Amino acid sequence: MQRTLARLSALLPTYLTGYTTTAAVPTTTSRMASSSANKLDGAEVINTPEDWKKELENLPSLEENGGKVPSVFLAHGPAGGMAGALGEVQGPGGLLSQFLKDLGPCLMKKYKPKAIVAFSAHWETPGGGVVTDYGDENPLLYDFYGFPDELYQTKFKSSGDHELAEQVVSLLQAAKIKQSRLTSKLEPRGEDGRGFSGPGFDHGVFVPFKLMFNGSSPVPIIQVSISSTLTPAAQRALGAALEPLRSEGVLIISGGLTLHNLRDFTSFNPKTAKPVHRQWEEAILDAVQVAEPAKRAGSLDALVHHPAFHSAHPRAEHFVPIYVAAGAAQEAEAKEGKAARLVCGLWGAKTILFGI
Repeated sequence: MQRTLARLSALLPTYLTGYTTTAAVPTTTSRMASSSANKLDGAEVINTPEDWKKELENLPSLEENGGKVPSVFLAHGPAGGMAGALGEVQGPGGLLSQFLKDLGPCLMKKYKPKAIVAFSAHWETPGGGVVTDYGDENPLLYDFYGFPDELYQTKFKSSGDHELAEQVVSLLQAAKIKQSRLTSKLEPRGEDGRGFSGPGFDHGVFVPFKLMFNGSSPVPIIQVSISSTLTPAAQRALGAALEPLRSEGVLIISGGLTLHNLRDFTSFNPKTAKPVHRQWEEAILDAVQVAEPAKRAGSLDALVHHPAFHSAHPRAEHFVPIYVAAGAAQEAEAKEGKAARLVCGLWGAKTILFGI
């Protein structure tokens, strides 16, 4: 019960009270090179609209990327990103909302995906791999409380894709994720520790997607549960099993946050965060920028053993979705020398593309 209440508290309007942002700064690798003059250190990069629009513009096209759609680790933000009293970055009209509104059209234009397979920090099952099969209209699960009534009237229109859902189950089972199966249209999510029941996409999907796609998805979407083991290996296995879909025009998006400590609200503000949280944000950037694919994979996996990890993530569910996205590109990165690329570096809310 205590764990459930702690998770639910993530959605209270006080989540990011006082959250401010600082100017982008260059890092030691000039890796995400920003020209902003107001410097703190290497934890904050690509955190202005000018910076991320340039990154998005410079992404390779589908043809330039060998016909493969990249996989995405997405900062999904809180439910209150659409309404309510939140701070500058993840609040209504804040920087994360602005970025998501830029990201969605960019992905559609550059990669022309025919469908989306989504993973979220807010749906975990034993072993993962449970796949939604909601048919013509995906329902929404309002998995939060304490917000204005308008948030419970939020609409996001999207359809499922039964054929794709069956293909996903087949790929997962072929990868020995034997518990993979389809849901029914009315099957409650249940038993995932969140304290909410019923079918539907959780806010880790519909909040960012509503912003990315202006309230209605142009392509079908299905959601797949992450593994409740919360280990990098288990999440990588889910992503790796679905890597072939990237060559078929399917966009794999896995949502979480790079910093999610509800026991220390100072951590959400870069001006009040402890040095350990800044060290953590820098460690993520360092791992993403490792050039050699196998070493980069090792550096990313090692992050859960970083001394700062548990200060940034007392529970790992908001960080481990990064390994789904990484796993979905690991073969292409190993065989074709593809890279990982940071496209938005907001404090605690970084978005990274893999297989690019």
